[in-house]
Amino acid sequence: MKKTASRIAEGQPFPLGATWNGHGVNFALFSAHATKVELCIFDSSGRREIERIVLPEYTDEVWHVFVYDLRPGAIYGYRVHGPYEPEAGHRFNPHKLLLDPYAKAHVGALRWHPAVFGYTLKHEARDLSFDTRDSAPYVPRCRVVDQTFSWHHPLRERVARERMIVYETHVRGYTIRHPEVPPEQRGTFAGLAHPAVVDGIRHLGVTSVELMPVHMFLNDSHLLERGLTNYWGYNTIGFFAPDPRYSVGAHASIDEFKLMVDRFHESGLEVLLDVVYNHTAEGSELGPTLSFRGIDNASYYRLLPDTPRYHINDTGTGNTLNLSHPRVLQMVTDSLRYWVVEMGVDGFRFDLATILGREPEGFDEGGGFLDSCRQDPILSSVKLIAEPWDCGPGGYQVGGFPPGWAEWNDCFRDTVRTWWKGDEGKAPDLATRLCASGDRFNRRGRRPWASVNFVTAHDGFTLHDLVSYNDRHNEANGEDNRDGHADNHSWNCGAEGPTDDPEIRALRERQKRNLLATLLLAQGTPMIVAGDEFGRTQQGNNNAYCQDNAISWIDWEGIDDAGRELAAFVRRLTILRHALPVLRRNRFLTGEHNDLLDVTDVTWLSPAGIALTPEQWGDVNMRCFGMLIDGRSQTSGIMRLASDATMLIVFNAYHDVVEFTLPSVPGNDQWSCLIDTNVPVRDELPEFEAGDTYQVTGRSLLLFALHARGATQRVFERLEENLTAGPEEI
Repeated sequence: MKKTASRIAEGQPFPLGATWNGHGVNFALFSAHATKVELCIFDSSGRREIERIVLPEYTDEVWHVFVYDLRPGAIYGYRVHGPYEPEAGHRFNPHKLLLDPYAKAHVGALRWHPAVFGYTLKHEARDLSFDTRDSAPYVPRCRVVDQTFSWHHPLRERVARERMIVYETHVRGYTIRHPEVPPEQRGTFAGLAHPAVVDGIRHLGVTSVELMPVHMFLNDSHLLERGLTNYWGYNTIGFFAPDPRYSVGAHASIDEFKLMVDRFHESGLEVLLDVVYNHTAEGSELGPTLSFRGIDNASYYRLLPDTPRYHINDTGTGNTLNLSHPRVLQMVTDSLRYWVVEMGVDGFRFDLATILGREPEGFDEGGGFLDSCRQDPILSSVKLIAEPWDCGPGGYQVGGFPPGWAEWNDCFRDTVRTWWKGDEGKAPDLATRLCASGDRFNRRGRRPWASVNFVTAHDGFTLHDLVSYNDRHNEANGEDNRDGHADNHSWNCGAEGPTDDPEIRALRERQKRNLLATLLLAQGTPMIVAGDEFGRTQQGNNNAYCQDNAISWIDWEGIDDAGRELAAFVRRLTILRHALPVLRRNRFLTGEHNDLLDVTDVTWLSPAGIALTPEQWGDVNMRCFGMLIDGRSQTSGIMRLASDATMLIVFNAYHDVVEFTLPSVPGNDQWSCLIDTNVPVRDELPEFEAGDTYQVTGRSLLLFALHARGATQRVFERLEENLTAGPEEI
């Protein structure tokens, strides 16, 4: 192995990472406290180190060198020298081979071995000493890449935020059992790009596919010891590198990811990434030294001010990324821009996003990261969705993010679940959630789309399990069923788990339709979890983060008639949402009267068809009411035919039939029933007169559209015609 190199130049401190320019590769690595940095270059197998180069220049806390004749495909890592002073927050150890935080591709996998730790553990956790074992045989490396790619659809039309329907899925779990995907492509980006998969997603009527983490992540040692893996991937170690486990070719993950994005864009679908910038896979101060810890622990992580030996753990995973440091903030924003500009994605969902808004004094909506996103010409133009909570003090921030952000709304989730479960006193709260939770989001010019409504997510019960289990059943996780949420606001409809009882099965199917219809007819941005549209089950497991098996995978060939009927029902709901702007307004419904148009945007009705009184709102036993949305109240400029549709949604969580009187609206007298969750399939749209009563089945939802007597049903007939169209054509 060479100790020096005569083919080097000082290089540049920018851009950070490894950058090929056609003549060689520039390497640049930030470290504020290192005393020396060595670049280790390996042979094509990645096993044998063939050259070690001391980075000769240090500019603005960036170490850098240019290596001539080095090309894409070169495999490398770093060894960083500096003080090993845990009590001061410094954990440098040149015996540990480190990953470049800006690496665009990784090679190999981590093998858990004592040598990957920067310390030697003797008898007690506090009895630690500097470890001199070489970690190179056990850790992954980085690979220099060439970003050349021929996009077929480099320019795409972004989906308007108010038109979004998000579809959350997992790269591997979605296609690993898909019968139309070639076996070698299943579970990969190439599998997601298969025409049968793309067409199926598009036909469902969603607009934006949100992929669970695809950044390079690690499997926790405690999971591997139990024969499990980190299936979800919320354990990132490389913020620029797609995980090679999701690619067919050993070194093709970048091109395969881009091809997938290209195919989705060709079909009018957006690609969103679920990203984890709140922590890294290095864990607490007792975790391994793989990258950030060995490069500059005191800069990359938040440490306890009085005892910097220890990490602040606002994430619950052992460490918290320090976005108050300008170089760490730069790394995160550089990563986001890279995925937008180079990889073509359309937006991000941020795991534990409150962390990203934290400064030393706590969450601050004017914090460095949030301000950076608002002013950045690239990041401010894409979809930014926050999971607005973390484990730290003041961590719950639903509605607390600044303009431009959308947020997961767990208030919607819990209220909708408890309403359809039959809990008392939920009607007023449900009314608020149906109007995009204006109590939390209607401020500073934010729009209804800021509320990302969901009933289920990857974390928790699937929709089928939500109506089939009262309790979690996580025994397969190996934690004695102690993990996962204990209170899920679920109801098994009379039997725990699978049952042959036809009445319970019918009720469960209706409850699924109720929950999905509430989600897709409410104001705000709906999010559906892949598989919920046909009743996927996880056998009662509400924390399947470690289940890379049939518990988590979608069983395409196992979809039964009930599942196909449910998927058709979801398709009808998405068609309605796309075709009727009144269901996806860009202004909050407030119940205020518009004097100019002489209409009220939303009116809440009792089963008698008249406005609810304060006394009725205060009745904790009220379980049936109507939501009348007057489409004329949103008219502005040139009005399209469907823009002024007036809709009535009836929510009946009572266990028995309720007679509901259809209201009279001035100038109109005829209603068409578009949806009845008790009758999911109809050959024609039944019509009713104002003043007629409708027998609303117990635990069911209805959607009516108002139109003038004698008017054609062209608008509503077109809904049926659109069953073969994509959302962008409606």
